[in-house]
Amino acid sequence: MDAPDGAALGRFYAALLGWEYFPGDDGGASVAPSADAGYNLGFQTEKHYVRPVWPATPGEPQMSMHLELQVDDLEEAVAFAVRLGAEPAGFQPQETVRVMLDPAGHPFCLYLGD
Repeated sequence: MDAPDGAALGRFYAALLGWEYFPGDDGGASVAPSADAGYNLGFQTEKHYVRPVWPATPGEPQMSMHLELQVDDLEEAVAFAVRLGAEPAGFQPQETVRVMLDPAGHPFCLYLGD
């Protein structure tokens, strides 16, 4: 994921997910459940980064992807994400889902599991 500060966005997601943070040597970072998990999320610093607009608006930068995170308590998960630096999106399309914006503006969803 691109961001104005890839390392800072990596620290945000490490805290949000409870994963380990691995700094990169290029101003970026990655996060993973463990050093040997075999998968990770990567973040890079992009000096020309422009926040996406959600919902999409013609002529504006659009999201290229988003994460959907299952939670047990929606209100608690939203409050935790906000404490870490996220914000709720202005438009919320579903009762059991909260669209959030990470500190770089990438949308992600918190949703109630079954």
